[in-house]
Amino acid sequence: MAEEGEKKRVLEMVQADGADEGCVTFVLHDEDHTLGNSVRYMIMKNPDVDFCGYTITHPSETKINFRIQTRGGVAAIEPLRRGLTELSDVCQHVLNTFQARVNEFKERQEKPME
Repeated sequence: MAEEGEKKRVLEMVQADGADEGCVTFVLHDEDHTLGNSVRYMIMKNPDVDFCGYTITHPSETKINFRIQTRGGVAAIEPLRRGLTELSDVCQHVLNTFQARVNEFKERQEKPME
């Protein structure tokens, strides 16, 4: 458990001794299927990725074991970074579009009906 004043780790990288950087398991703490499935989808769109999957070891645990295997000597951390960035971009686009439509609706509500 994290000491007072220390930040709890959000991400851990687990790699077998002697394994290459293209085959890594990442442990994401305090997350569930909401993030796991979304990130897996974004990572699998990357042509350098051979395999990407995740498991939640037990329903009472809030951590995801995320496995990424790449080809062509690409380090597994790169598709993870790219997937998280692309997911963030998609979420920002959805938020911006939603907010624009809410604003349009409010403007229409404020105008008197003719």
